[in-house]
Amino acid sequence: MSRTLVFGDIHGALKALKQLIKRAKITPEDTLIFLGDYVDGWSESAQLTSFLIQLKNTHNCIFIRGNHDALCYTWLTKKTYNPEWIKHGGQATMDSYALLSQEDITVHLQFYENLINYHIDHHNRLFLHAGFSNLHGPHREYFDETFYWDRTLWETALATDLRLNKTDPVYPARLLIFDEIYIGHTPVTRINQTTPVQATCVWNIDTGAAFKGPLTVIDIDTKEFWQSDPVYLLYPNENGRN
Repeated sequence: MSRTLVFGDIHGALKALKQLIKRAKITPEDTLIFLGDYVDGWSESAQLTSFLIQLKNTHNCIFIRGNHDALCYTWLTKKTYNPEWIKHGGQATMDSYALLSQEDITVHLQFYENLINYHIDHHNRLFLHAGFSNLHGPHREYFDETFYWDRTLWETALATDLRLNKTDPVYPARLLIFDEIYIGHTPVTRINQTTPVQATCVWNIDTGAAFKGPLTVIDIDTKEFWQSDPVYLLYPNENGRN
């Protein structure tokens, strides 16, 4: 039976992704949705991207754009970067790309260019990296960067989950549009969690793989999820984004 499986932020942890493919017993019949941030953190960012490009040849994959992917693309195309990017995993990405040929990098550029900002399925479920701000929905968003940089959607969902219900006149309009929203971007380790967290209709799947948490994939119909080992244990001689 086919499943729809959603992956949290990977951040160069190819070993963790390979663990999940085995642990979740993923097959070509499954639809795989990746929420972005494929790079920046662990040492295999470029190699992970190559793996994902090959994976799409055998599996039905949907690749969402993350903010770190946008930063990497800017560096690859313009040869410039924000110094803050280096502090947040960019150096590991730069080092990993030093091992690739120009031909491989050209293929990677096509991958980054083909990333999408969001996906809506036939069950009114939204998938995106970070969030959106327009109360009418993502199709009315003014700035594409919001889709992969915003944190207010998650912060609003957390606050609303504690204080309001849908009948409240000030219930946030953004949280009434979709039956479910799946995001990454803000690790749930910030609220001392290492498993997917639901707040109102929003599911956060970023379980801190870039830091000391595991990588997670979730079956969005059953809500069963699988996790890798804590990623820092898979790369014992590296710091990741810690």
